[in-house]
Amino acid sequence: MNGNFLVCVITSPDPVANEAETISRLLESGAADYVHIRRPGRPESEIRNLISRIPVELHPRLRLHDCFALLSEFDLAGVQLNSRCGERPVDATGVSFSCHSLEEAMLRAGEADYVTLSPVYDSISKSGYRSSFAPAGVKGKILAPNVIALGGVVPESFRELRDAGFAGAALLGYVWDAGVSADDAIEKIIKYKSML
Repeated sequence: MNGNFLVCVITSPDPVANEAETISRLLESGAADYVHIRRPGRPESEIRNLISRIPVELHPRLRLHDCFALLSEFDLAGVQLNSRCGERPVDATGVSFSCHSLEEAMLRAGEADYVTLSPVYDSISKSGYRSSFAPAGVKGKILAPNVIALGGVVPESFRELRDAGFAGAALLGYVWDAGVSADDAIEKIIKYKSML
């Protein structure tokens, strides 16, 4: 982890232009601590090809949401278990969980490197805009020290999330769907991480 606030970027469910280069830059710059490769329903060969185009020294900072057999081919950070792929592979070095309620996040937190809790804000990738902080009920509750906020997160919300007790944030729509250039996204992520 880089500092006290973990930042993960989750790939778009569909390929995007210059994706391997953007992933590499996110990791090399320190904007992202991890990148999650999430491709529901896509062929394993597509995911293998994407990973192959990312420098090998960055592979230990990649997590798979699908196609766990690729763990035997690459030295990756591990897997993110979810409703589609819920069983931990024996060769997974690290594990994280997708959670959709505070209760589930608290239950799973002790079994994982970290868990993502969503939705926190309105989704950027689904609705195209972000509203005010949604889980007001989270603030002031004791969160496990490894709960990561997901859903509609933008860099400007990092401080609000940290103050609410989150250990980090996961970005998806902001990086891939919000009309923000890769350069601008990286610059803003680094800027708001440094202000924590």
